[in-house]
Amino acid sequence: MKLKSHSGLKKRVKISGRGKIMFQKPGKRHLLINKSKRQKATHNMGMPSHGSDVSKIKRLLPQSF
Repeated sequence: MKLKSHSGLKKRVKISGRGKIMFQKPGKRHLLINKSKRQKATHNMGMPSHGSDVSKIKRLLPQSF
């Protein structure tokens, strides 16, 4: 039986060219007028996921690896 990928996680996680699992920081969707330029700029880069979450993510996205 073919394994299915978790569709909710596919939308929230990207895999970088080096194989790292990256996710977006929260807080860049709305109410941006109140936030400083520095605070908004730090959200542009994706963050690598924590090492303890990698095994869970690999289990939920079997086709990506």
